[in-house]
This record gives sequence, structure tokens and C-alpha cells, in this order.
Amino acid sequence: MKIVVSGEKKEVAENLTVAALIEQEKVETPQYVTVSVNEEFIESGSFADRILHEGDEVEFLYFMGGGK
Repeated sequence: MKIVVSGEKKEVAENLTVAALIEQEKVETPQYVTVSVNEEFIESGSFADRILHEGDEVEFLYFMGGGK
């Protein structure tokens, strides 16, 4: 099936979960990533249960602290 990951169209397996996509995409520091699917934030505890569907748009977001 086709989804969009960080603005890039990708072909992925059916019934792929958010957790499996994070692993497949080799996301750095996955424990700190926030994921949105179709502009809806997904709870990190739900990554293993959230199945992606044809046409979904997935974004990996990282919140950085710092500055003055």
C-alpha cells in the first residue's frame, strides 16, 4: 500500500503499525519521537496497535529544548 512518510511517498506492507514503521525507517532516538498520522498525534503507548492505511500521511516530530 502507499503512504506518505515525512513528505515522501512510500510503498509499505499492508497492516503495518506505527511501531513497525519507526523501526523500518530507522528513526533516530525512537523513544523521543512524536508521531502524527493525518495530522492527529498518536500516543507512544499506541504505536504497536495503530495500523496504517492506504493514503495515510505520517510525520515524525522531534521537540528540542534549549536556548536562552
